[in-house]
Amino acid sequence: MEGLLFIKMHGLGNDFVIIDGRRISYDQPLESLIDGEASARIADRHRGIGCDQLILLAAPKNSDAQTFMHIRNADGSESSACGNATRCVAALLMDENGGDEAIIETNAGILIAEGANNGVRVDMGEPGLDWGDIPLAQDEDTLHLPLQASSVSDGAACSMGNPHATFFVDDIDALDLEKIGPVLEHDPIFPERANIGFAEIKGKNELRLRVWERGAGLTQACGTGACGTVVNGIRRGLLGRNVTCHLDGGTLEIEWREADNHVLMSGPVSVAFTGMVAPSLITGKGL
Repeated sequence: MEGLLFIKMHGLGNDFVIIDGRRISYDQPLESLIDGEASARIADRHRGIGCDQLILLAAPKNSDAQTFMHIRNADGSESSACGNATRCVAALLMDENGGDEAIIETNAGILIAEGANNGVRVDMGEPGLDWGDIPLAQDEDTLHLPLQASSVSDGAACSMGNPHATFFVDDIDALDLEKIGPVLEHDPIFPERANIGFAEIKGKNELRLRVWERGAGLTQACGTGACGTVVNGIRRGLLGRNVTCHLDGGTLEIEWREADNHVLMSGPVSVAFTGMVAPSLITGKGL
C-alpha cells in the first residue's frame, strides 16, 4: 500500500496527526484500515510521528456537515469528542472553503465552529450532568464524587461528549500528577475511564488547569477538559459564566452560555508540518 498524507496541527500544544480520508479510495473505510494498533504506532513519539490524538476525516453522514471526525487517543482507544482537535479541523475546513464557519460531525454529535479574534471558537453543545451521561458505574452525586487519590478528593464530574472529572486544588504544583492521574482515570467508578482535571481557582473568571487525558496522559492542553472544568466550577459556585483557563500550553476562553446551556471554547490553532505516514506504521510490517 501507499503512504498517506497527513497534517500535524496543535491547539496550545495539544497535538494531532490529521489524515483527510474524504477523497481517499480504499477497499475499507479509513477508520477500519487505521485501527487502534496502527493509531498507537502513529502516535508514538519515538517510533512514529507523535501526537496526543489521531484524527481521521471521512465523508459526513449528516448532509449539513462538511466532514465526520473520528478520534483515536495515543493508546489507540476511541474518543467521541476532542475540543482542540475540533478547532484545528475547523480551521482547515474554513481555509478550504474560504468561509468563516465549519460544521463537523462526531460521535458526540454535530459541532459548529467559527473564526474568532484569538483563533477559532467552537460550540461544544450542552454538557451532560447526570451520572448516566458521564457515565459513572452507579448513581452518584456528580458534584461530589466518592473518589480519592493521595491528597486529592471530592471531585465533580460531567460529560462534554467524553467523561471528565475535576478536582479543585490549592496548589497544582504540589501534586504528583503522573502518579495520581492514572489512578483516577482507571477508577472503577468510570466504566469508560475519564479525563482528570486539576484546577486552581485564581478568581471568579480565571483558573489554572492541568489535565490527565484518558488514553494520552498529561497533555499541554485539553479543550473538553477546560469546558468540563468551567462547567463543574460554575455548578460549585466557584466561577462566573466566562472564564480564562491557563493551561501548560496557553490560554483558552470558555463560556457556559445561560441562554441555551451551550459551552463555547475559543483559542488559537497552529500548523506544525505536513508529511507522509509510512505504510509500515499502518500495517506494522517492517518495523
